Amino acid sequence: MTETIRPAIDVAAVRDRFSSLRGDFAFLDAPGGSQVPDEVGEAIARALREASANLGAGYATSVRVGEILAEAEQNAARFLGCQPHEVIFGANMTTLNFMLSRTAGRGFRPGDEILVSSLDHDGGVAPWLELAHDAGLVVRHVELNDDTTLDFDDLQRKLGPRTRVVAFAWASNAIGTIVDARRVCHLAHDFGALAWIDAVHYAAHEPIDVSQVGADVLICSPYKFCGPHLGVAYGGAEVIERWRPYKARPAPTSPLGRRFETGTLPYELLAGFNAAIGYLDSVGGFPAIVPYERSLGQRFLDGISDAVTVYGLPGMDGRVPTFLINVDGVPAEEVAARLAADRIGVWAHDSWYSLDLYPRLGYAGKSVRVGFIHYNTEDEVDRLVEALEGMRGT
Repeated sequence: MTETIRPAIDVAAVRDRFSSLRGDFAFLDAPGGSQVPDEVGEAIARALREASANLGAGYATSVRVGEILAEAEQNAARFLGCQPHEVIFGANMTTLNFMLSRTAGRGFRPGDEILVSSLDHDGGVAPWLELAHDAGLVVRHVELNDDTTLDFDDLQRKLGPRTRVVAFAWASNAIGTIVDARRVCHLAHDFGALAWIDAVHYAAHEPIDVSQVGADVLICSPYKFCGPHLGVAYGGAEVIERWRPYKARPAPTSPLGRRFETGTLPYELLAGFNAAIGYLDSVGGFPAIVPYERSLGQRFLDGISDAVTVYGLPGMDGRVPTFLINVDGVPAEEVAARLAADRIGVWAHDSWYSLDLYPRLGYAGKSVRVGFIHYNTEDEVDRLVEALEGMRGT
């Protein structure tokens, strides 16, 4: 077994901030949504008590709502590496993606092409398929290498003068494979196409700087990194200022990003988002989170035997600590059920919403997804390994 991890963060102190982590149940299902520290829930409740209002009035609760929104824009800008006026909030990634793709698509013409990645969650594909159906566009999938990394030769072959968008997941929600986002963005721009990133899974495990990678649009979801259910998007100002938004006409159109926010925002969830960013900062941010999570992933890989099949990349290089597995001779649903009985939470599923990926992986039926995040412990990893190995031959 791998030697004891010495994290840069105080994991015990971190876990004390989560009521949900005070028992002996091991939440190893972070890819489906993280646990939430108590301070996030308290911020949401406080906003409902003290800031139940809307923007634009002169009384105290309305002023407080404005402060929450402005703080959320500042926090999102810092988290994403952009300017506050380039931040757009919405219900979730999928809703934002449908809305923004429709908005961008107003300028597309029949026969224009959208490239998507074969690693993608369908939340990053379906909006383009629906737009293509209605507007006569063509959606093409970029292939993968045998190891599940993106096939850049295929991307270059498929880029052309009609390419309008290259949309891709920065990290696979199913198998954890990371895409070289900077390289994809640069290739897209070489052909005058927009670089459009689904960072939902990546954002929980690695730092984001949209200016460094050259993204035009990027969307993520705070429920993956200890926040509330919410969608957060970046839209590059030089791109979105040219778009005509879907908007109720009297609604504010400034700052720029607010043009693309429909209806009344969930201000209480924005307050929770602010608390989540404060929480991440307080535990040391990604400089502390990344090496610790990677060490948990390596501990898992070192501990399992050949009886546990890991789909995708075999090591931690080029991935986040998310693993799709099966145990020889034991159906995935049974594995998940037996782990639940051992107080270990994981899922069993067939596609993991990655509809162009899972047929390539070679399993029949379902698989089990395991995902580690910074509040997990080495003991939880060891419990998982012991439980999986105990199923061999049963």
